[in-house]
Amino acid sequence: MPARGLHEFALDTRLGRIAGLRSTPGAADAPRVLALHGWLDNAASFVPLARHLHGIDLVAPDLPGHGASAHFPEGADYSFAGAVNSVLDIADALGWDRFHLLGHSMGAGISSLVAAACPQRVERFLAIEALGALAETPERTVGRMREAIASTRALQGKSLRVFPDVAVAIRARMSATITGNSIAEPFARLLVERGVVPVEGGFIWSTDPRLTLPTYIRMTEPQIRALVQGIECPTRVIFADPAQPYLPDALRRERVALLQQGELIVLDGGHHLHMEQPETVAAAIGDFFTRPAAL
Repeated sequence: MPARGLHEFALDTRLGRIAGLRSTPGAADAPRVLALHGWLDNAASFVPLARHLHGIDLVAPDLPGHGASAHFPEGADYSFAGAVNSVLDIADALGWDRFHLLGHSMGAGISSLVAAACPQRVERFLAIEALGALAETPERTVGRMREAIASTRALQGKSLRVFPDVAVAIRARMSATITGNSIAEPFARLLVERGVVPVEGGFIWSTDPRLTLPTYIRMTEPQIRALVQGIECPTRVIFADPAQPYLPDALRRERVALLQQGELIVLDGGHHLHMEQPETVAAAIGDFFTRPAAL
């Protein structure tokens, strides 16, 4: 169930129906905050944190292929850069010309691209557990493309796992067999209950299986650094300690240092600290979205 103050919404975009959760802002001029969840998560990722964020119009969509949102058409590809247009389409459907971004993990990576590419639309950016994108070395370019194409062809016609009940799916999510990041039962339940659909014999993930395929092309570290340097808006980055293996502490600090108006907060916790420690993360966010812009 959504948290108190959150309600279901749906929008029609050119890429299909987008579902999600939205707060009741209370004031017409409340800051508009678009909250983007992580890979294979969904809008429920922000349910615990939303209880502690006040005075904002928080919109947490299920990104395309996730949760209750539409999947891309057959043959389409979920690219990281292509997600920028998905975010802009959601903002356009909301009637938001300018807005704030709140992103966790993959959502923070996508938000990094949006903030860099569309400075005229993004007022502030709060990143949790990611900044920029996952890098690749040039030498891996051909190998990565071959792996991605082979995986894409192999996925065609493959049957999805059927869970006999939701509890089994929750245990699978907790064991980190899906995303590589374990999560406690109450928070896994939030994600799973929004992320499965009933079928004959039980439940399957609502997530588009194509989202599990290798990315065809990744940026190099110099490209990511140029991207981060291009983020002009005030940016606050919250990372968990210990750091994730794919983004070591030294590297993430180097990236934050490239921001034009950046600040870093490191908190003890796991990758989903915004779910498991929402009060602590909300305190770290503070008045970031609500304070007046500097003149």
